[in-house]
Amino acid sequence: MATPDVRPVGDLPNELGKTAPRELQSAGVDSLVKVSKHTEQELLAIHGVGPKAIRILAEALAEKGLSFRTSS
Repeated sequence: MATPDVRPVGDLPNELGKTAPRELQSAGVDSLVKVSKHTEQELLAIHGVGPKAIRILAEALAEKGLSFRTSS
């Protein structure tokens, strides 16, 4: 069965593929601003979000002057 393609999801980069944006959207994360409110570890805990997605998101956040939340 093919994975549904929900892109574009907000301003999330298309380079994420199909699964990561779908799962991020399911978790209520549908923009880079919302991504920046989470730590890398929180995002990695979401099914379908792996190291490659984190790298792509980090680059997209940096382009917007944003970054992942640091754990406190």
